[in-house]
Amino acid sequence: MSAPQVSLRVLGRTRYAASLAAQRELRAQRIAGEAGDTLMLTEHLPVFTLGRSAGTAHLHLTEREIEARGFDIARIERGGDVTYHGPGQLVVYPILDLATYGRDVRRYIWRLEETAIRLLAAYGVRGERRAGTPGVWSGRRKIASVGVHISRWVTLHGLAVNVDMDLAPFTLIDPCGLVGMEMTSIAAERGASVPLDGAMTRYPPIFAEVFGCALQRMEPSQTPQG
Repeated sequence: MSAPQVSLRVLGRTRYAASLAAQRELRAQRIAGEAGDTLMLTEHLPVFTLGRSAGTAHLHLTEREIEARGFDIARIERGGDVTYHGPGQLVVYPILDLATYGRDVRRYIWRLEETAIRLLAAYGVRGERRAGTPGVWSGRRKIASVGVHISRWVTLHGLAVNVDMDLAPFTLIDPCGLVGMEMTSIAAERGASVPLDGAMTRYPPIFAEVFGCALQRMEPSQTPQG
């Protein structure tokens, strides 16, 4: 049996609202049978996103104060609480029909975590899971976050891996709703700069291996801009 085909779209740096609109359009097309599976890779301009279970208790400033500092805020349908996305972070958005991958949400999240763990290992950083808390940790600190939404077995949202980014904005929130939790990055763990472009190049074959799929990179003209 041939491997499932997945289109790879590398968006570069995007504003969160633009990439979210592209995700939702691709998912609607996937549900309607008008498009196949897609893997989107991007990094975002500074934004805090609040999932379905997020209130304001885990924001250390008011939303107005956060926006005054130049951050966007987005309330979205993924699971989980509040997190931060910014330059230097690899953000992974698979739009997949899980009918192809076993219709098992826990297994899907495990696979997303596994891609992050293997990417970290490629840089000599050990990543591990913690029971009851989706994402990946490096020692005491969290280095990758997972938040997904499934509708009619088609996925939305996904994974964020801190590659080489300013971690200070995480101090304005309780990341993932965990009070006192610290965040880290591949660069912080290595004590050296890590180009995001390199991580974006290393990640797709890891994803293909973990998910058992074949990736076909789309040309820039076929890639949503925003």
